[in-house]
Amino acid sequence: MEREAFDDGWGSAEAEPGVPPTELIIDGAKSVITYNESPDVPFDRSINPYRGCEHGCSYCFARPTHSYLGLSPGLDFETKIAYKPDAAVLLRKELGKRSYVCAPIALGVNTDAYQPIERKLGITRSILEVFAECRHPFSMVTKGSLIERDLDLLADMARDDLVYVMISVTTLDGELARRMEPRAAAPHRRLELIEKLRTAGVPVGVLFAPLIPALNDHELERVFEAAAARGAEAAGYVLLRLPHELADMFPKWLQTHVPGRAAHVMSLIQQMRGGKANSAQFGKRMRGEGLFADLYAKRAKLAAERLGLNKMRRALSTAAFKPPRDEGPQMSLW
Repeated sequence: MEREAFDDGWGSAEAEPGVPPTELIIDGAKSVITYNESPDVPFDRSINPYRGCEHGCSYCFARPTHSYLGLSPGLDFETKIAYKPDAAVLLRKELGKRSYVCAPIALGVNTDAYQPIERKLGITRSILEVFAECRHPFSMVTKGSLIERDLDLLADMARDDLVYVMISVTTLDGELARRMEPRAAAPHRRLELIEKLRTAGVPVGVLFAPLIPALNDHELERVFEAAAARGAEAAGYVLLRLPHELADMFPKWLQTHVPGRAAHVMSLIQQMRGGKANSAQFGKRMRGEGLFADLYAKRAKLAAERLGLNKMRRALSTAAFKPPRDEGPQMSLW
């Protein structure tokens, strides 16, 4: 499977030199909806069309999950992508169960539902088609420009308060973005997506994630300002998380790309993570703790208030939900 070029905002259709072609692996899972009881995320169920992500973000907290497949969280995570070819079929079955209770589903939580391979496979598109048919609410976070392809479905669902999108913008510095997120859409392209979503009537916000101390933290307010100018109505941030293997991988990335800041970045992270590279403690894992963590929270709050963000977060509606039609042979006779 070769990479297929598309407009990611970098002004070139050339594939990144030295990156192996994407290898696809069929994910034979029997279900697509995953449930959680985490108290610090605003959803209790999610769908991940893909495992692994071609964007290749150096900081991705989901990298260690590739170990569950017997693969590396490094290059394998970026080039060996597991996908669910029958995701839409499985979703229809799950939504059609008599026991199913409708609640918003978060789409693409671990890895981006709009990573480049989606252009060929269309797994995310097929899931959205089921959501649209059943009028099922969902939210998503993405940094992929391919979301523009699905504006027709998103705009239709937005009319019934069935969708909310957050666009991830980590930096406005193109050079830093190219190093941190080598195959994700360029920063200016993501700002364009916010504007296009807003113009189409789709509720959209910006997520500054991850916030990395001494690397991109100075851009927090600038990113909020740029997103607000394009029509974002909400803004949030997440402090860098370094679970499992990432606690060793990310410091090495720092030493390679910003060696003069590496020690300072890790020192600040440790000060907000109880002296460690990571903390999985609920209530603190997304924001950290201590003086610097409090300062970031205050900065984000003040910036959002100044820009008129987060005044009103539209609630996703379950009122229009209808279980999928039975398309079996018996129903086809009527």
